[in-house]
Amino acid sequence: MRRTILIDAPSNLGLRPPAPGCVPGCYKLAGALREQGLLRRLGALEGGVVVPPRYDLGEWREGEDGDFNAAALAGYTRKLAGRVERHVRDGDFPVVLGGDCSILLGAVLALRRLGRYGVAYVDGHGDFRHPGNVAVSGPLGAAAGEGVAQITGRGQADLTDIDGLRPYVRDADVCVLGIRDADEDQAELAGLGIRHTPVGAIRRRGADAVARDTLKHLQSPPLDGFWIHLDADVLDPSVMPAVDSPDPGGLLTDELRALLAPLAASPRCAGVNVTIYDPDRDPSGDGAALLAGLLEDVFAQP
Repeated sequence: MRRTILIDAPSNLGLRPPAPGCVPGCYKLAGALREQGLLRRLGALEGGVVVPPRYDLGEWREGEDGDFNAAALAGYTRKLAGRVERHVRDGDFPVVLGGDCSILLGAVLALRRLGRYGVAYVDGHGDFRHPGNVAVSGPLGAAAGEGVAQITGRGQADLTDIDGLRPYVRDADVCVLGIRDADEDQAELAGLGIRHTPVGAIRRRGADAVARDTLKHLQSPPLDGFWIHLDADVLDPSVMPAVDSPDPGGLLTDELRALLAPLAASPRCAGVNVTIYDPDRDPSGDGAALLAGLLEDVFAQP
């Protein structure tokens, strides 16, 4: 049985300011879930904190070339990759608590150093903004909206080609799950052969069937395994409103649980990161309780 290791990666470097002079609150995600007793509930060992650089409001800009906080984010990616790589080499199962979606760069850089891995990208959005499509998808600036693009090698080299390892994940090795039915990135993803399954298709086919198909793809050679990226905004705002983009039409809790459980049970699953839940938007703490319960159901040691 692999050891589950709980690691905090409380970086908000990939998000734009939610309001002038304010920093995004998702860096509090890890603390809020630990308050719910997540370490004990997962049966996990303590993996510590990978401390991020300061979120510098003076660096923010939008519509210019390049990403906000890129230098700090590149350094943090290397730092987090070192921590994740060590645990995966040791045969552990890291559960990495963000933070925003840019923490995925650290996980996939770690795995790229070890071999060829896929990603189950469980997210409410395609996150495929990159320099080649800004005329359609809008300006660059916030790396968290560029996740799938960046891990597949699209975007500025200081983030997408660390150690000369671009791409960290090949197009064919990504499965995007749970995007909204009207997501604007779907046509481009389809044209590039990046597998994606929106909410409507998950409901028609059944979450378990979609998970089985995803596993068939991500467990097949030549892949050495896969990572799960879990963004809380994959859930519908009726159950998880405490995210920066609470768009309607998301998965319900039971649907997400059914989608994740077969993926998490696979011995080829190398780990998971959890992102975007913002305790500042959840004064009651209900979102933290829901998310901690879901993670316990899916990832707890038997």
